[in-house]
Amino acid sequence: MDVHRRLLSTSPDYVHARDLIENETMRLVRGATGRDGVTRIPVVVHVVWNTADQNIADDQITSQIEVLNQDFRRTNADVTDTPSAFSALASDGRVEFFLAETAPDGSATTGIERRQTETPSFGDDDAVKSFGSGGLDAWPAADYLNIWVCPLGGGLLGYAQFPGGPSDTDGVVILHSGFGTNGTAAAPFDLGRTTTHEVGHWLNLNHIWGDDGTGCFGTDNVSDTPNQGGPNYGRPAFPHLSCDNGPDGDMFMNYMDYVDDAVMVMFSTGQVARMQACLDGPRSSIGQEVPVSSG
Repeated sequence: MDVHRRLLSTSPDYVHARDLIENETMRLVRGATGRDGVTRIPVVVHVVWNTADQNIADDQITSQIEVLNQDFRRTNADVTDTPSAFSALASDGRVEFFLAETAPDGSATTGIERRQTETPSFGDDDAVKSFGSGGLDAWPAADYLNIWVCPLGGGLLGYAQFPGGPSDTDGVVILHSGFGTNGTAAAPFDLGRTTTHEVGHWLNLNHIWGDDGTGCFGTDNVSDTPNQGGPNYGRPAFPHLSCDNGPDGDMFMNYMDYVDDAVMVMFSTGQVARMQACLDGPRSSIGQEVPVSSG
């Protein structure tokens, strides 16, 4: 949200684009979506490291791609942890991810590139997204999901850019110890859910509490997620009530809350509609549609 607010205050083009995107999203959510199948999205992972332990292995990267595919297709084993009050809403996002096989210049690629940097840690100022400031440049945002994995300071686990922002900074940034399920991944953020959360933002999902602090007046623009009084952390017990949302309370097990990785297990039907509207709208150029399968 800091990145979002910075762009709102510095880029009139972003303000205009976000207004258009939100209007289009509401229209598409109300109507039929254009993609009935599964959208397969090519991913490039830019590994930017300062110390050797931050230069994560390929296995750690592939473990994260597996988590994304499980979470966005609702094939994650722990979806069964969804409380019965919300289980009917846990939905298949119909999005899959794979490491890119073709680079922008047409050459073969593993979908992974690496650079050692002299920068000890990065912040949310997008420096990691530029070679000139110690990072790696984005691949074309119309064709790839860019993921930067790097050391992050200030307690950041990751951050994302909503659709409508500058193409050369489009994508998500993840702390190396919050990425994937092995290697440097460290509990309680060692199940790959930070990336699931940030890719949710990249597909135009808001935080589930609506980013109004604890005021109960915000909205995530999704009708089937209960009004919630701020973020949840750690491992809440169900039901956790806020904003007079009893008897079932907060949908804290949603990927768009701030709970530990082991607690995040679902996207709702309304969130899936919003992500699909994003793929029909501002991200319509990306990915290839294939028929729906069981995962």
